[in-house]
Amino acid sequence: MELLERASFLRTLAEYASEARKGDGRLVLVSGESGIGKTALLEAFQQELKGARWLWGACDGLLTPRPLGPLFDIGAQVDGEFGAACRSAAPRDRLFASFLAEIDSPATFTVVVIEDVHWADEATTDLLSFAGRRLGRMAALALVTYRDDELRDDHPLKMVLGDLATQRATRRMRMPPLSEEAVRTLVGQRAVDAAELHAVTGGNPFYVSEVLEAGWPTVPPTVRDAVGARLARATAHTRRVVESAAIIGTRIDRVLLLPILADCGSSMEDCLATGVLVPDGVGLRFRHELIRMAVAAGVAPHRKAELHARLLAALEARGDADPAILAHHAEGAGDEKAVLRHAPDAARRSSALGAHREAAAQFERALRCADESDRQTLAPLYEGVADEYALLDRWSEAEAALRIALAFRRELGDGLRAGRDLCVLSTALWRLCRGHESELAAREAVGVLESAPPGPELAWAYAKLGVAILVSGRRDEGLELTAKARDLGEQLDQADVVSFALNAIGLTLVEDGQDGIPTIERALQIALDSDVHEAAGRAYSSLQESSICLHRFDDAERYYAAGMAYCEERELGVFSTCLTGGRASALLLVGRWDEAVGISAQMLSRPGISPVNRLNPLMAMGSVQGRRREENAWDLLDEAVALAEGTAEPCWIVPIRAVRAELRYLTGELDLAAQEVRAASEYLGRVDHWQTWSVVIWLARMQQPVDVAAPAPEPYALELAGNWRAASAHWERLGRPYDAALARMGSADETGLRDALVTLEALAARTTAALVKRRMKALGLKAIPRGPRLATRDAPAGLTAREQEVLVLLSEGLPDREISRRLFISERTVHHHVSAVLSKIGVSSRMAAAREAVRLGIKDLT
Repeated sequence: MELLERASFLRTLAEYASEARKGDGRLVLVSGESGIGKTALLEAFQQELKGARWLWGACDGLLTPRPLGPLFDIGAQVDGEFGAACRSAAPRDRLFASFLAEIDSPATFTVVVIEDVHWADEATTDLLSFAGRRLGRMAALALVTYRDDELRDDHPLKMVLGDLATQRATRRMRMPPLSEEAVRTLVGQRAVDAAELHAVTGGNPFYVSEVLEAGWPTVPPTVRDAVGARLARATAHTRRVVESAAIIGTRIDRVLLLPILADCGSSMEDCLATGVLVPDGVGLRFRHELIRMAVAAGVAPHRKAELHARLLAALEARGDADPAILAHHAEGAGDEKAVLRHAPDAARRSSALGAHREAAAQFERALRCADESDRQTLAPLYEGVADEYALLDRWSEAEAALRIALAFRRELGDGLRAGRDLCVLSTALWRLCRGHESELAAREAVGVLESAPPGPELAWAYAKLGVAILVSGRRDEGLELTAKARDLGEQLDQADVVSFALNAIGLTLVEDGQDGIPTIERALQIALDSDVHEAAGRAYSSLQESSICLHRFDDAERYYAAGMAYCEERELGVFSTCLTGGRASALLLVGRWDEAVGISAQMLSRPGISPVNRLNPLMAMGSVQGRRREENAWDLLDEAVALAEGTAEPCWIVPIRAVRAELRYLTGELDLAAQEVRAASEYLGRVDHWQTWSVVIWLARMQQPVDVAAPAPEPYALELAGNWRAASAHWERLGRPYDAALARMGSADETGLRDALVTLEALAARTTAALVKRRMKALGLKAIPRGPRLATRDAPAGLTAREQEVLVLLSEGLPDREISRRLFISERTVHHHVSAVLSKIGVSSRMAAAREAVRLGIKDLT
């Protein structure tokens, strides 16, 4: 079919290729509905681009796709280290690294195509994210196609595409439908009403071409009928071969097809002549996945099952098939025993490659086929799927699966595995903010496992119970158990357990006012030396948390940067989320509120984030919004206190009650402020003295009795002594300007109150500033500032001055790296500002933001 209305896209692709050849690699996201001509465009561009090597891969339209299917497609087309890595089932990090090395070859300019990423497995989306962050420094061009009309709001690719959009190498290209004029050109001299055809097909090139090929108007306007009409011209034998090919998949291995050709007495040429199949390297593929789906839908159910069974037998005989494909055909054949042979292997392989969503689906597939009375088979399947749910942050489902597995292990008398399941269940319950139940599960695990010879399972049980007790504030008992876990871990050479225990001990030292940083750094070094990724991610998060507690904000920033680099490189999403939440808390304390809100908003909008990981962003965003008299503050803080109470952890409950007491005090609701303090009082003996006084100081500020045994930290003690100047200066030295302003707020000194007001207005803390002004008025002070000018207070779309600066530079088409250079801020900070800007002005792309800037009158700001 003639390629119409695509010349501008070809020119743009040529420009991207020219930039990539010079070392400014490009990742081009080509989107559009099914059949819009994405592949046709790339094939036309391949014909135009001279002197380039092309590598093609595609995601599968299987119910559960192959992990890293496109990567292995490409690996089959090359030799060298990358090809060998694919053939030897190398670890994922080696596959990713050798893939980038392959396409960044100085010998030849490479264009790599990955099609249909709307079907991508989790590992493939990780590959896109991995490559997208690095392509900008390479001499390579990556073209990625996907159907944007098939991406639901909760589709995992949505988040990846959003992250890729911020990378300087990324470009977007959306393919529009054909105009009526273009359809008229395609119709040519045929006796077809072009306007009607355009209306029926919506200008979709695939629909148009199929209808025209099949013969208008005898073909109904559906893809299945159009394909059926085309195949009707072929022999019955050829149709049967094409139907068999449709069951094989989008891409067809010739070796699998040859026996079917022989049985049917047809030839490869006969199949190609239908126009449904086209050559694809050493195999064949359907011209379009919709064609394959249409053909497969027309195959009778009994014949479909027979074809799946035949393909399963052939693939098993070869002995080298991907277990995900074997499981797919086994389920299609209705062969439950074969599903149970292959689906668990496919799940384990998917998990090893980081494709945890696909791993869970494979375990689910096996569970559908397992005998409900076969406890021996079912138990490990439920344990496997629970582990994958945990990594996917699907904690409610993980809990349900673990409880079933636990019941089966008890029936089987398998105490060791039952104890292991109880340990994992304890973690799931903690993630769900059910602290009391979490401790009970960990305690039961210890009880079960202590009756067996000491092993790694018992060491973990001690560790989990020890931490559950520590976070509840019972230090002596918790430290004793944690030490037992460490000692047993050392005896058994279990580096992960030892690191976990040392990490907990270090955190406890910090909470007791001691320097536990060296202990946590030792936990980190053990994890790094043993290459235990999860333990290292946990230690980085704890080092950041401890540095914040000790007011070492520069150290917290350093640990955050190192931890994020480590976790992002290894796709440790659990701990990168913890680090991000910790950063929001640190930014709140040091007065960088806009950045704290930007990070928090981004986190809270993320689907599937675990309840416990919502606490930091809820508290940070709720605090800022309450202090700024913005809507939604109490919704955030109500959710936060409910989750905190669920954890039963004083270290969460007390700080959130402190913020709530502060906001009640600021708005004159003194009785409610006192209620918040009383709600925290039962936990005060189980938190450090900083947290204790963050809440009871509000009693002192309300001139109510304070009966707390914990000594007041110096700035609080100075304020209680009436020395607001020294208290404020101490807070300033610690790097906490808002707390310095609060200390000045109680002064009867005009200078102190005006200084507080300057700080509060710089932070846009309107609620707090209003209280200071009321106090100034009550003292009879004159010339009380009226606050920021209306134009500043009512900035367009609520954007801060910094966000307006970022929007101006966005409008100039600058990438984050250049914005970072212009504004003298980090690239990560720019990323958070961009997210906040897009959210506030209600758009989803940088281009749309540029248009909105013009409408808001921000475009020409300097």
